[in-house]
Amino acid sequence: MFRFFENLVDPYVPYEEKDAPPRQLLPFLMDYARPFRSIFVVTAALKSVVAAIEVSLVWYVGRLVDLLAAGTPAEVIRDHGTEFLLAALAVILLRPIISGIDVALLHNTILPNFGTLIRWRSHRHVLRQPVGWFENDFAGRIANRIMQTPPAAGDAVFQTFDAVAFAITTLIGSVALLFDADPRLTVPLLIWIALYLLLLRWTVRRVGPASTRSSDARSAVTGRVVDSYSNIHSVKMFAHDTREIDYAGEAIETARKAFQAEMRLITRMDVALTALNGGLIVSVTGLSLWLWYHGQATVGVVAAATALVLRLNNMTYWIMWATSNLVQALGIVAEGMETIAQPIGLVDRPGARPLDFREGRIEIEGLSHHYGRGFGGLDRVSLTIRPGEKIGLVGRSGSGKSTLVKLLLRFYDPEAGRILIDGQDITEVRQDSLRRRIGMVQQDSSLLHRSVRENILYGRPEAGEEEMVEAARRAEAHDFILTLTDPEGRRGYDAQVGERGVKLSGGQRQRVALARVILKDAPILVLDEATSALDSEVEAAIQETLYGVMEGKTVIAIAHRLSTIARMDRIVVLDDGKVVEEGSHEELLTRRGLYSRFWERQSGGFIGTEETEAAE
Repeated sequence: MFRFFENLVDPYVPYEEKDAPPRQLLPFLMDYARPFRSIFVVTAALKSVVAAIEVSLVWYVGRLVDLLAAGTPAEVIRDHGTEFLLAALAVILLRPIISGIDVALLHNTILPNFGTLIRWRSHRHVLRQPVGWFENDFAGRIANRIMQTPPAAGDAVFQTFDAVAFAITTLIGSVALLFDADPRLTVPLLIWIALYLLLLRWTVRRVGPASTRSSDARSAVTGRVVDSYSNIHSVKMFAHDTREIDYAGEAIETARKAFQAEMRLITRMDVALTALNGGLIVSVTGLSLWLWYHGQATVGVVAAATALVLRLNNMTYWIMWATSNLVQALGIVAEGMETIAQPIGLVDRPGARPLDFREGRIEIEGLSHHYGRGFGGLDRVSLTIRPGEKIGLVGRSGSGKSTLVKLLLRFYDPEAGRILIDGQDITEVRQDSLRRRIGMVQQDSSLLHRSVRENILYGRPEAGEEEMVEAARRAEAHDFILTLTDPEGRRGYDAQVGERGVKLSGGQRQRVALARVILKDAPILVLDEATSALDSEVEAAIQETLYGVMEGKTVIAIAHRLSTIARMDRIVVLDDGKVVEEGSHEELLTRRGLYSRFWERQSGGFIGTEETEAAE
């Protein structure tokens, strides 16, 4: 039975991805709700039936009192025994069946699948964002919004059906019941409904913004806490535990004050509602007694009216809380939309085709990119890299080396100029096809929080075990991998490397990253300080490996340790975003220019620190 309801909607159903999702709350939710539309209609109908049944029970209590007062017990049983039996069967059998289906649709069909659908699609959308988008936000805050928005959206849907639909049907049924008993009894109820709606409006208009502020404050706390945990080495190295506690404490105190303001509103609402419900109980019960006293109402009417207002009294607290929760949930969804509904900042052009890779010729024409600042980055760089050519990129920090690589990978689109690969503008081809043709080893070789095997196979998931191990051997990583173990007892290639590979040394991380790129075997190879974290002995062994890997590939290597690129076919020197020199190692030394000064000032093979500027 559970599987039937659980499988009514597939949260992973194919859908059309949108580069610009709806930015308004209702269209945003309706877009996600498309697979659930028929389920929502049935659930709303069933919830109305359930509410009508509850009101009918109150009505039947009044009828039962009148019937019991109409004759002797024997006469009542003789005349109405069958009716009582049918009513009992309806309560015992029909009511649980209808209620059970209603509850199953809410709890087993909607809640698990609606939240899953939103989380799945939101994650897919966020992963499509460009690198620059992630660099402008906290990873913790992004993840927090991905995690908290789906349950909030599910809670909003749940409250809409479980509270709002039920309440509307109950109120309509209550008015109809009292009107049928005596139209005058509806007067205090209608006045109460009007006042209740005013109180509800007052609450919603204030609780909504207060809830949003509280949710924003909680996200700020999460962002600061995650920032501290992610940089725990820096925190400990500089002995700034107290500073980080104070940094998080500011956000925690702001969140406390925001939550206090929200709870003040809830308290005011609760007190006002208690007074309002007291007036409803006294007025309706008192009026029904007055009508009974004057012979204009039966004892059953008094009983039904009293039972009804007592039920409304209990229900209104639930409805008010449910409505407040609904608004709070919508506030959380609205906050989450600030992240998961942002348009994709860098998309494939309409009709983009896969990169048709032929030789690996790279042409850079008038390339400029300053990250929107008007300075830094690259300034009108033109460069041609022949198929299979190996070039080294040299320059001070901030000269534009990393910017060039990011533009080649299309992490950003250039502000001017273009990059061609085999004659194709990379902004006109599909991003995934471009990046599959480029292998890159970065200076900061962070790894996924998974096993060593999964990290290496990330380069080519379909590769076999032997190919993976051979890549590790070529990267001088196989021997140390076999010695690894993690707290769960997993060993070797199955050992977990920790968040960003923190359980491995810098050199070990770099060698695993090298193995990953070796396994990928892409025809264009980018090395950004690929051996910077290695000791001299391992570096010497890996250098030979790298030269072997470079065979037949178009290579761009960034290095401050100039000895690592001296054997390149050509060295390009960047300064202040421009190409200022290019040629072989020997040619550049004889020119006595910037490269020559770098070489002379090196200590241990690094560009002298006196030549460095601000980071790129």
